[in-house]
Amino acid sequence: MKGIRGFKDILPGEVEKWQYVENEARRVFGLFGFLELRIPLLERTELFARSIGEATDIVGKEMYTFPDRDGDSLTLRPEATTSIMRAYLEHGLNVKEPVGKYFFIGPMFRYERPQKGRYRQFHQIDAEILGVQEAQADAEILVMLMRFLGGLALKNLNLQINSLGDPACRGPYRGEIQKFLRSKSEALCEDCRRRLDTNPLRVFDCKREECQAQLEGAPVVLDFLCEDCRRHFEQVKDMLDTLRLPYGVNPRMVRGLDYYTRTAFEVVAGDLGAQNAVCGGGRYDGLAEEIGGPSVPGIGFAIGVERLVMLLPEEKNYSRYPDVFLAALGKDAQRRGFILAQELRDAGVWVEIDYEGKSLKSQMRKADRLKAPCVVILGEEELKKNRAVLRDMASKAQEEVPFEEILRKVKGKNHGSGAKGR
Repeated sequence: MKGIRGFKDILPGEVEKWQYVENEARRVFGLFGFLELRIPLLERTELFARSIGEATDIVGKEMYTFPDRDGDSLTLRPEATTSIMRAYLEHGLNVKEPVGKYFFIGPMFRYERPQKGRYRQFHQIDAEILGVQEAQADAEILVMLMRFLGGLALKNLNLQINSLGDPACRGPYRGEIQKFLRSKSEALCEDCRRRLDTNPLRVFDCKREECQAQLEGAPVVLDFLCEDCRRHFEQVKDMLDTLRLPYGVNPRMVRGLDYYTRTAFEVVAGDLGAQNAVCGGGRYDGLAEEIGGPSVPGIGFAIGVERLVMLLPEEKNYSRYPDVFLAALGKDAQRRGFILAQELRDAGVWVEIDYEGKSLKSQMRKADRLKAPCVVILGEEELKKNRAVLRDMASKAQEEVPFEEILRKVKGKNHGSGAKGR
């Protein structure tokens, strides 16, 4: 029996990288006052159809949608922003705390062709600022994003920004793009020809070379911005310049979801080839109204964890090792060792033990394989003296230690619990 195509097991040896990324996200986001929330896997299909857009590929072709026993149409979440906004409004958080800063870590689901770094169950780290329309919020979330990625020591990353304007100034731009692309429709792929009438800006997202070639000389959205949107974008850039945060303006960058307005951004990695986006996000000031709520501005981003893990420096050791291996010889020693192991764990020490009563040589090999820095050896002679032998696996030096001193000695060798990693 095999797992489902596009759904990946994350095994020990790799999961430590995920924990490292998630812990760093929680640390950095906490510095900016973001609170973690958790949203359900399932939502009503209507929520995503209204917010993401009926004409998008996500709603039209990629969502896992099915009727429940009552006949209601439910969907496994394909993205988190809409669900976070739904929760924010449903629970009255917009009334209790009009400015909300939240983040979420968890799996999403889209039916698309699995490929390197892309799966049908994939994982995202999302962060959102709700209730603020000022450009300072845009700049702050970009600063936080790049600080997080920088803390992971990722290389060859570039922040690209653009402004998509608001619905009023994007309308004329959409018309010009349709006019421009219709003259080249025969050279576009089937998907892009379909997008011409439903969502023409998505043609910019197409990765096919023949479609990208047809975009040469296309009108750019920055030329169609109204005065308010232009001022907002200039303020964002000015704050990034003030903080000396490197970025590039990419006038061809769009976001594929209908709810985006004004600031849009991506972080791309030079090491990922054509599918090089690590993170995408932007402002979505009309999303709350799209799902039936009051007007609530917002801005946020989503990071693909699978792709982020692929970029982590290989030279860093993400593995976790036990603080100590406890080798007990004989039934009485095994019984006392089992009690000692629990006492050490109660004190925050990661202890591994042998369950099978194997020889000392075999247990020492296991301790070495687990990379335990020290071994507590307990046999019948040690029991009589109420002591244990503490062996340093690096220097091979060993000493007899009274039972009551074992905890202090082990912690002294490890400078803290191995559960934190080394």
